[in-house]
Amino acid sequence: MIEQELHQHPFSLLDETARSRLRDGVDLAYFEAGDIILDASSASEYVYVVHKGSVAELDVQAPDGREQVGVYAAGDVFGAISVLNGKSRYRFRAEQQSLCYLIPAALFLTLCEDNADFGRHFQQRLVEKGQRLAERREGGVTMAGFMLARVDACMREPLIMATTATLHDAVVALKQHGVDSVLIEHQAQYAIITKTDLLTALVLQHHDASTALSVVAETRLITVSPSDYLFSALTRMTRHKVARVVVMEERKAVGVVELTDVLSFFSSRSYVVGLEIEKADSLDALQLASARLPELVDALMAQGVKMRFAMELLAALNGRVMGKAWEMVMPADQLQGCLIVMGSEGRGEQILKTDQDNGLIFGDHQAWPGLPRDAERFTQALLSMGYPPCPGKVMVNNPDWQGPVQQWQERVYHWAGEAAGKGVLNLTILADAHCVAGDRSLLEAVRETLFDRCSGDDLLMAHFARPVLQFATPLNLFGSLKKPQHGIDIKKGALFPLVHGVRAMALQHRIAETSTLRRLKKLVAAGAMEASFAEDLGEAMELFSELRLNQQLAQLHGQQTELQDNHIVVQSLSSLERDLLRDALHLVGDFKQRLSRRFHLEY
Repeated sequence: MIEQELHQHPFSLLDETARSRLRDGVDLAYFEAGDIILDASSASEYVYVVHKGSVAELDVQAPDGREQVGVYAAGDVFGAISVLNGKSRYRFRAEQQSLCYLIPAALFLTLCEDNADFGRHFQQRLVEKGQRLAERREGGVTMAGFMLARVDACMREPLIMATTATLHDAVVALKQHGVDSVLIEHQAQYAIITKTDLLTALVLQHHDASTALSVVAETRLITVSPSDYLFSALTRMTRHKVARVVVMEERKAVGVVELTDVLSFFSSRSYVVGLEIEKADSLDALQLASARLPELVDALMAQGVKMRFAMELLAALNGRVMGKAWEMVMPADQLQGCLIVMGSEGRGEQILKTDQDNGLIFGDHQAWPGLPRDAERFTQALLSMGYPPCPGKVMVNNPDWQGPVQQWQERVYHWAGEAAGKGVLNLTILADAHCVAGDRSLLEAVRETLFDRCSGDDLLMAHFARPVLQFATPLNLFGSLKKPQHGIDIKKGALFPLVHGVRAMALQHRIAETSTLRRLKKLVAAGAMEASFAEDLGEAMELFSELRLNQQLAQLHGQQTELQDNHIVVQSLSSLERDLLRDALHLVGDFKQRLSRRFHLEY
């Protein structure tokens, strides 16, 4: 085995004696494109290391018999799990002419026994694949399959009644059709009445059974289209605290999707966490439900779910946790205030729980004498659920991050006046503010002030955008990846300049979206960026986020404890990951040059 492969992860986990044994024991084999290197259900005699070419991993039990699970390129290892498991679950086929090093199974097992870290690396991968198989055997669709499912695969036909129908008519119809809701056409659009609405109207509000449905119908519908991802429907239910969405196509109601339909369609235990959050009726119950979020993250990553889907779902769930905690802790007469989250939580890009970045906006005439006590109780509630305090004290219990609308508007002007100092940092934090509970119109009033003061001020916007140049892109003079032993800081060198650059452009164009991916779409719509470049930036951001998350999960599970936060070791990546990372970093370098020209940062 050549030295290059020997010093790559996971072989770098071996000591020199073990590497010497490996060097003496391997063979080299050549495979033509289309050759089956290792077939499903067969025992593997070797562990394979790709030297040149590429190898596809295929699931022969998929409906078409050839669902691709993964692709292995130069430096990648396959067949190890087959040796540990006794037989191969998947088929491995050469996609092009390939050279592979062959490690005899007996030698590989001996190395695993004698080198704990090396063996542990493959055992963990075996567990991950075992989880995937278990999920399939349970009869549900896979997590990745769920993420690709469309609304029209799950929706039921809507029950639509005449506008003149009565409460009595609706009760009879719901029982006859076995559904939980009915639609009516009301004032050129649709309105909905659920079983709960009917019970409330008849029992609590004492309406007569002959009352028209239009009197009690809800006109504010949460809607999706048939081609939307089923995942999006679930996210909207979670975000808007409803149990159903109406499916609209060309202004016509064509279906209804109930929460129970979604949970029946997808039976993974991981998604039960969303239901547990909704059912929580105390802080203790909410804390238990919130504690399962890392389990959901593990499941999402094990299934290879696309990062943007995972971020959106976790943002919605974290938002519901904070929103429910807010409702449980704050006095009932003060819930009309607006709880905001900022930073990565505000952008909906935080997967694992990190520092609290939150604030409170309330009405100018809203008296709140017990605010210090209530804010502290809320902060402590979040601490008990695993959200650490913010080192910069950007939290609800800090008077600098709470107050009425007018005080927030005055802060915006004060911060803009000291843009060369800490003011620009505070403006940056506020730019990502997102409402998770209470009256969002209060935040919108503050955001309009932020736009009015900042977007047209070229000098202020130059100060705002300048931090994108603060950290060097981790590429050398020849455009290759830097490979320091302590790793590269993926947050400072890659994620931050991309996210902050998009944030600066969004502020300049008065874009209210806080998600980086949504901001990119709005920038394209505004003519501020080409669609292809925006798409590439979005893909780069997902790659950086996934690499960072993988490192964070490894540290969470007691691996890679020697690495600093947000650092990844380039040598531990597969050759494909290294190529993608290098290309994505070049894209960030290009973006920084564009930002320098746009905001005149070179002067």
